Amino acid sequence: MSKTIAIINQKGGVGKTTTCINFAACLGNKGKKTLLVDIDPQGNATTGLGVDKSQVEHSTYDLLVNDESSKDIVVETKFKNLYLLPSDIDLAGAELELAEVEHRTTRLKKALAPIVMDYDYIIIDCPPSLGLLSINALAAADTYLVPLQCEFYALEGLTQLLSTARTIKNNYNEHLEPEGILFTMYDTRLKLNQQVIEEVDKYFPGKSYKAKIPRSVKLAEAPSYGEPIIYFDKYSKPSFAYKKFTDEFLKKQG
Repeated sequence: MSKTIAIINQKGGVGKTTTCINFAACLGNKGKKTLLVDIDPQGNATTGLGVDKSQVEHSTYDLLVNDESSKDIVVETKFKNLYLLPSDIDLAGAELELAEVEHRTTRLKKALAPIVMDYDYIIIDCPPSLGLLSINALAAADTYLVPLQCEFYALEGLTQLLSTARTIKNNYNEHLEPEGILFTMYDTRLKLNQQVIEEVDKYFPGKSYKAKIPRSVKLAEAPSYGEPIIYFDKYSKPSFAYKKFTDEFLKKQG
């Protein structure tokens, strides 16, 4: 069975796209045929996989706005079992263009339907907002994963995000469930990090992963080379962390 996971957090700079790229790459490396869907107008997941946005002929914009076939837009990356539906800057105007379109909240779900069973996992990289593109992602997903930075304001954002997800579940996608919470930018030296983790575990018991993604210069450098961390520096701490998280995720799938 295929599974579609939206990776979402309306707060920017929490390692959302980094998690999309590296989680998808780790799944592919584990022998799981994986599709990464980039619906963030910034297109960082696209460049992070070594795809030049200026050379992209068709993107997720065409998928959502022009009803182009998803099969015609999928790009095979140079990484094992990893495919991409790329984004480009045209997507920035998609929310306005879709505002008056019928079934505007389920355009992505409809677009992915013909290919969903071609992959073991479909990972959707959402924009850092709770607008129409993110709503489309949640409407198309089976579950959603929240990368959460270990800081105080992250807790406020998490509450808002979960409230939005419940609204999506009630109105557009009755099967939507939380996949879990992944702590990012983790620093063992900071007491605040542990306090945030304890607060999350208190209010959302059993939802956070044991694996935590550390702060790392290597992790920040990897996208500029167009490579996931497990290919850029496979012996680095974040490489081991994302592998550990992926193992933990797959074990939960049964």
